[in-house]
Amino acid sequence: MSVAEFTITRTFDAPRETLWRAWTDPTLAARWWHPHEVTTPAESVSIDLRVGGSYAYLMIDPGGGEWPATGEYLEVREPDRLRFTWGSPDDERGDDVPVITVDLAEAGKGRTLMTFHMAGQPDDRGSEHGVYDGWTEAFEELDAVLATSAAH
Repeated sequence: MSVAEFTITRTFDAPRETLWRAWTDPTLAARWWHPHEVTTPAESVSIDLRVGGSYAYLMIDPGGGEWPATGEYLEVREPDRLRFTWGSPDDERGDDVPVITVDLAEAGKGRTLMTFHMAGQPDDRGSEHGVYDGWTEAFEELDAVLATSAAH
């Protein structure tokens, strides 16, 4: 039986404070909280950034399918750690709800090392609508947002 968790590590060409804002500012989050070919309407994103606070957003695929996501913040330690639950609003909120931990570390020369760990979700890379691949694509979207922001 495989462990129901996975980790994605990435270095971004942006300061840690910029990455923190990307995770915690609703306007920025809407620009990348989705895989390729999917959108997240800015008006669908809400963030109550405090322990016990919640967040919510809606992903819409090209065929009109809707994928709502929501969770509760368990740890908020600016600018280096966020820990929160993640799932659909219809999910049962038992002990097996997926928990995401995002650690941000300075990597020198204005770069940030992000370690994204999801517990309670198996590494399903390569599967259709896989969570691992969805987050990997979201981080590619974040790269594009950061590149666009740096150009302005």
